[in-house]
Amino acid sequence: MGRLRGIKGHEAVRAGGVMRQGKGDHVNIKMPSGAIITLPWSKELKIGLLTAAIKKTGLTEEEFLALL
Repeated sequence: MGRLRGIKGHEAVRAGGVMRQGKGDHVNIKMPSGAIITLPWSKELKIGLLTAAIKKTGLTEEEFLALL
């Protein structure tokens, strides 16, 4: 779980998908699986939010970290 600490939204976008404009400091990312996740762009992501986003995309934590 400690490997997921310190990841910012703009770093998480590198995991794939198509970035779309969101509201304010947030971006929507459409993943190849069809899932759309919304993340804050510049803030450090909290573990619960990042874990939920990874699960929604259908990736494992290891697959996600390999894409960064």
